[in-house]
Amino acid sequence: MTSKAEMFGAALGKAFRKTAEKLKEEAPPAKMYRTNLRDVPKVEGLPRDDGWVDMQVQFLIDKASAGADHVIGWTVLKPGARHERHRHHHCDEFFIVLKGHGHIYTDDGEAPSGKGDVVYSPRTCWHGFNNTSKADVVLVWGWMGAGSIEASGYEVAADSD
Repeated sequence: MTSKAEMFGAALGKAFRKTAEKLKEEAPPAKMYRTNLRDVPKVEGLPRDDGWVDMQVQFLIDKASAGADHVIGWTVLKPGARHERHRHHHCDEFFIVLKGHGHIYTDDGEAPSGKGDVVYSPRTCWHGFNNTSKADVVLVWGWMGAGSIEASGYEVAADSD
């Protein structure tokens, strides 16, 4: 004998499977996105008050360009340029120093950083980069868990210039 609960569960399971199959059929196929540094404009007018000091930034992959829930970026810091201490409440960040050297900002102060360094900052961890050298610093970086700066929960440290 089948109870009402078992019959309800069987009907619910059948409806769920049909809905899942229909959604699978309607989902657009995944599509690769490709770009090139020369085709992506540099972001103009990044506010110094928000910790962007003389930086050249390109958002290579993000929600707007590729529908992604993460961001991949490219930054050139001329001598004296810096990204002040900041954090993201809704995503993790990494960056790789491809060229040059300077100092990273950490929860414990500043530390030297140079070509080949890979830095990972979990959400809410303070971080940043200061080009203290006489040559350009080039970084590739990414936010995991947010497809835009608005979604990242960006906050610049109150003690930043």
